[in-house]
Amino acid sequence: MALAYTLPDHLPLWQRMLFAIPLLGRISKEIAYGAEENFIYALASLVCLWGCSILLFGIPGLYLPAVALVPLIFILLIAISRG
Repeated sequence: MALAYTLPDHLPLWQRMLFAIPLLGRISKEIAYGAEENFIYALASLVCLWGCSILLFGIPGLYLPAVALVPLIFILLIAISRG
């Protein structure tokens, strides 16, 4: 199978571990090394998945993904404040 992008010869350990995860690794590899519009497509698919969870589960499908992202936002705020 031919890839539309070329990977560097030596990847860091965290990237090799991330790229080894079946579905998430493929998506992150396409975002990191693929075409530039892949980020927009991945973002649109995440928004669509969130919308599907709202349709399927109702109000918990709306607020549970947002609650799950709270630790990420805390880490981001701490990283921004530390400079």
